[in-house]
Amino acid sequence: MTTAVVVGSGPNGLAAAIHLARAGLEVTVLEAYERPGGGTRTEELTLPGVLHDVCAGFHPTGVASPFFSSLDLARHGLVWRWPEVDLAHPLDDGRAGVASRDMARTEASLGVDAARWRRLFAPVVRHFDDLVGEVFGPVVHVPSHPITLARFGLQAALPATVSVRRFGDEPAKALLMGVAAHKFGRLDTPLGASVGMLLTGAAHAVGWPVAEGGSESISRALVAELESLGGRVVCGVHVHSLAELPELAGLSAKPDVVLLDTAPAGALEIVGDALPGRVRRAFTRYRYGPAAYKVDYAIEGDIPWTNPEARRAGTLHLGGSAAEIAAVEAATGRGEMPERPFVLMGQQYLCDPQRSSAKANPVYAYAHVPAGYTGDATKAVTAQIERFAPGFRDRILAAVPRTPAQWQEYNANYVGGDIGAGANDALQIAFRPRPALDPYFLGVDGVYLCSSATPPGGGVHGMSGYRAAQSALRRLGISSPPLRQLARPQPTPVVR
Repeated sequence: MTTAVVVGSGPNGLAAAIHLARAGLEVTVLEAYERPGGGTRTEELTLPGVLHDVCAGFHPTGVASPFFSSLDLARHGLVWRWPEVDLAHPLDDGRAGVASRDMARTEASLGVDAARWRRLFAPVVRHFDDLVGEVFGPVVHVPSHPITLARFGLQAALPATVSVRRFGDEPAKALLMGVAAHKFGRLDTPLGASVGMLLTGAAHAVGWPVAEGGSESISRALVAELESLGGRVVCGVHVHSLAELPELAGLSAKPDVVLLDTAPAGALEIVGDALPGRVRRAFTRYRYGPAAYKVDYAIEGDIPWTNPEARRAGTLHLGGSAAEIAAVEAATGRGEMPERPFVLMGQQYLCDPQRSSAKANPVYAYAHVPAGYTGDATKAVTAQIERFAPGFRDRILAAVPRTPAQWQEYNANYVGGDIGAGANDALQIAFRPRPALDPYFLGVDGVYLCSSATPPGGGVHGMSGYRAAQSALRRLGISSPPLRQLARPQPTPVVR
């Protein structure tokens, strides 16, 4: 039987393993951590019984993923939960821009810019499935929906600082700029609006749900699916070279296929001198982005947001005006720690109360900080929340920070604390991890990269793993199993 070893059990590694197993390969996944999951793990980080998503906490790309949608993960216990408001961006004057599956609710929050917002995003929502099929596909491909892709591409190619000029008031400007800041870097360069356009379109089309019980539910479902196909996951195994794989995976000979769910730095270590010079040089030059500084809080009651829509939002962006966000993201990219960093917040418990204990609710927050930042940003994160929710400090029962160094110690893929596995500048958005017709193939027979450092990039969607597995099967001469078209999960009532 043809054998495959996947190094790393993040969503992309597990997606790759599942697709290879569906094609009939004998698949073993090796994971360094004590539990599978990579960026989708959930732990009691603050108080007993209070569940916190360790890294990824909101999943618009997960519910939109063509690969995840092809798997009946519900049979393995995966349930998506939607908040009443998908995203809120509060402002200092008490207003907030809102992104919701209900476009009318969004328009009500945007005032004079309501019609402009609808004109920008209505085509994205109307053709969302077609668009996802294009942008989650190979970088080099013949588009099946060229007009949809071209229309989106014209908007995505703009700097975010230019894109927001179409709006006349701050709620719409700040709302779009805050979503664009998921790019983790400068927003005044080409393709600065790309992440914002896609994720905002997803907010309207499919929402920003959470996984019931925590993001680890996604990992458990994927592992269960893999095991149902005969594959297996072995945890607590550190891989340092290709030569170790047969022994670590319990194989009698080297595997026919190796997929690395690692950052390029990990591929350099594992594959080493076997990498062709052009690939080794590209990976040595590969650029990593700013870091995340995360603080998990356990609080008594709810957060006292000034804006009422923020009290219902699953996700919040805390950064003030569009101009302020652009300025602090530019500073962070230059290696400067801003006094008031951009903060992404989560109130997942609002629609998933089983994450809470009888006395405490979990709150998820991380700031964008310079790569390798060694300072303490806990007070800055807390101050940003307090800025829009006076009295928040008084409700804190416990707070646990995670620094950039601790991120890298936790997961070697998070180089310098970069949880996105690579800088999202214009070149690396379009051609990560290097310009190539097949960016997954490493130039070594049977060895592929399948992490978020490959197209389509960051997010919990499994599409990088799926595309890498397709590449491997193609080179083996094995037909790639088609994706089944299952119905996408629909929003469930808010549990409050």
